[in-house]
Amino acid sequence: MTPRLGPIAFALFVSIAAPPAHASHPNALWRVVHDLCVPDKIVSGLSAPCLAVDLGRGVAILKDTRHATQLLLVPTVRVSGIESPRLLAAGSPNYWDAAWRARLVFERRLRRSVPREDIALAVNSRVARSQNQLHIHIDCIRADVRRTLKTHEGDIGPTWSVLGVDLAGRRYRAERLDGADLGDRDPFKLLAEDPRARADMAWETLVVVGADFADGRPGFILLSDRADSARGDTAAGEDLIDHACDVLARSEAPD
Repeated sequence: MTPRLGPIAFALFVSIAAPPAHASHPNALWRVVHDLCVPDKIVSGLSAPCLAVDLGRGVAILKDTRHATQLLLVPTVRVSGIESPRLLAAGSPNYWDAAWRARLVFERRLRRSVPREDIALAVNSRVARSQNQLHIHIDCIRADVRRTLKTHEGDIGPTWSVLGVDLAGRRYRAERLDGADLGDRDPFKLLAEDPRARADMAWETLVVVGADFADGRPGFILLSDRADSARGDTAAGEDLIDHACDVLARSEAPD
């Protein structure tokens, strides 16, 4: 039998996307996935109230209740956030690869194909997030961010380097990855190759943006930023996402 959302569970479900200042249930996302979606998958083969649960990969896909298009990928095991040592352990699941594959769910909900360069995945730092369970935001990239990355893609190489221009008012580091899919390349582990980031991952935010590079190769641009209270920077990579998906309307506009 598919579990129904009672008043308490529904309140938790509605609160999962609240900003940090208003999040009354920091464990709401975990409770929805662990107490509702996973049991429903096991008992009925469905995934309510999630859109999908993949027990083999250990992930759930959940619709964000506050935004029209955004999806969240959530591990079905307890993972606090970007700072969790589990993410850097040998053999750990590549949640970013699973999130990129979930773009197919994203497209089905939009009832249209979405160019890879219009899709962004993001994980906020510990100080910028509202939930104590890892979740990867899946949504459209901001149109201005996409234009800036396209203009400066020649400055982005195969190792981390500071991008010479701001994105949404912040200076990010960037790294280029070639290939249509991430496969076994885990952005968490790629970020941790930087000793400063690895020393305290809690302060880091990480964004993965799909790309079609000028040389004709498909790939990704990885972006990272570190929280800095002196600059008022909470390292919220989600700021590079546009929950209204204006970039799609722009891509359909006549030249």
